[in-house]
Amino acid sequence: MWTDSHCHLQGETDPAGVIATAGEAGVTRLVCVGTDAATTRQAIGLAAAHEGVWATAGLHPHDATQGLESVVPLVSAPGVVAVGECGLDYHYDHSPRDVQRAVFADQVALAAERDLPLVVHTREAWDDTFAILGPAPPAPTVFHCFSGGPDEARRALDLGCFLSFSGIVTFANAGDVREAAAVCPLDRLLVETDAPFLAPVPHRGRPNAPALLPHVAAGVAAAKKMGLGQVERATWVTAAEVFRLQ
Repeated sequence: MWTDSHCHLQGETDPAGVIATAGEAGVTRLVCVGTDAATTRQAIGLAAAHEGVWATAGLHPHDATQGLESVVPLVSAPGVVAVGECGLDYHYDHSPRDVQRAVFADQVALAAERDLPLVVHTREAWDDTFAILGPAPPAPTVFHCFSGGPDEARRALDLGCFLSFSGIVTFANAGDVREAAAVCPLDRLLVETDAPFLAPVPHRGRPNAPALLPHVAAGVAAAKKMGLGQVERATWVTAAEVFRLQ
């Protein structure tokens, strides 16, 4: 059995069908991630309507200029298991960097205040991300869709963080990500699809879905030179512990 630790079901025309197809592939737990107030409300609604689905409440760095005020009340809603996704994205810079940093810092503080896991998005912003997290980030903190190499992985692991690997780990040009997966202990490792984005090989270039999570896990298992079953058992337990899933 598998947990998709990070997916976006809000845009699906038939979320019930997507969830059912995931279940047929053994993906029986899904964390549906909010990126602003609207998608957080949708995630909460999906969690309420479907067994095995949980929500997060957060403001993505792309949307940091919207302000966090509309998201904060949603953190207390039933089914919400984490703050995020939040962080820094210096690749697209859809929001000014100073605004991104301020909103990210506020969500780090919010997760700590509410005793909730923190889901982090970081792209081309490692130093600032680590600076804002500080020496004692909220426990647990998850680097979603981990895209760094072994050096960034070790920095995160040294802080007690968890690394969640996406379909990128299967891409031919992602050797650094595979090296990061190789050094990540099993008890700090999660797998995700980030659906509908980043479909794994051999489905790259098509819309992603939680049912494809075993392909991601197979890429992680190959990087770690271990059996798929070991990754399955470990990530099932770790996801439950990180997100406090029942």
